[in-house]
Amino acid sequence: MGKRKRPGKKKRSTVRERNWEDNRDADFSHDLARHRRALAKLPEHSLYAPPLPADLTPNATVVSHSRKWAFVECAPSLSGNASDAPVTRLCLIDERLPEGEESLLAPGDRVQVEESEGQFIVRGVASRSTWLSRHTGGKGRLKQQIIAANVDLLVIVAAAVNPPFRPGLVDRFLIAAQLGGVTPVLCINKIDLVDREPEATDLYRELGLEIFITSCKTGKGLDTLRDRLAGRISVLAGHSGVGKSSLLNRLDPALRIVTRELSEATNRGRHATTSAALYELRGGIRIIDTPGIRSLGLWDVTPEEVSFYFPEIAALSTHCKYRNCTHIHELSCAVRQAVDQGALPSQRYQSYKRVRTALETEDTRS
Repeated sequence: MGKRKRPGKKKRSTVRERNWEDNRDADFSHDLARHRRALAKLPEHSLYAPPLPADLTPNATVVSHSRKWAFVECAPSLSGNASDAPVTRLCLIDERLPEGEESLLAPGDRVQVEESEGQFIVRGVASRSTWLSRHTGGKGRLKQQIIAANVDLLVIVAAAVNPPFRPGLVDRFLIAAQLGGVTPVLCINKIDLVDREPEATDLYRELGLEIFITSCKTGKGLDTLRDRLAGRISVLAGHSGVGKSSLLNRLDPALRIVTRELSEATNRGRHATTSAALYELRGGIRIIDTPGIRSLGLWDVTPEEVSFYFPEIAALSTHCKYRNCTHIHELSCAVRQAVDQGALPSQRYQSYKRVRTALETEDTRS
């Protein structure tokens, strides 16, 4: 028989009293080792050091980076090298640098680097003149991922086949280029695997887009592409498996960048490049290689603004009956009529609809 409770008797408290004065350094953690590790992650300078100087004098360029470290190409005066050639150094990123809704650093960023007690530290980031970015689509603090900064050319690399040519992604990159102030060009690679160019090639030529037809196997078009890249900072972007890294290896065999074959199961590329990095090639070519992507979220574009990034649709929209015509369901729509009459390629119209619908879905979720 269980022990009976005596009525009116108070239950003894099981809460252990703490002596806050004797062990105050660990009283907020039952695990003293974990508590000490947490303290170690809070450098004193980030809490008590004075603010960073307002004046910024860039003296290095970001080559690649992680969350706390960055490889930068230093100016000769900072590198300490007797020659005029710049030197790549590993730098700590000052924790006082604020990171808002967009990436703090990206390859191509111009930064100020200082040496302190033998350690090189990134103290400031200059404003970007141009950029290539994407919407992260996540719920975290970072909303806009800067893929590359201060670039002159965006080389949209697509394969003629394996993986198949996808105009939809090309159209999204064209919009992203306009948003970031970058000049886009299209490179259709692996032309040796097909008898003719993809059908959409003529469509993009009519839009005035500069196109390069290349083959890493035969070398076709590589000299022309090399001449276009010379003396500029460019960024390569596209699906996985289209041959971005292979192009760089052919443009400068000394690079020896790792490449991978397509997946036989899915006919899709497998990531060989895991993070964006700036490379210096022979002939004055500076180019940023980026990981392959399967989708490109557009940053700071509303569904109503999409038509402005399709020049042929924007021109036709002035003849629509309604000023706020979406060009999707309205009856008196000049854009839809142009599609029915063959004046506007259906492929471009379908791409417009996909981009607009995707942005409307994103607005609904947010």
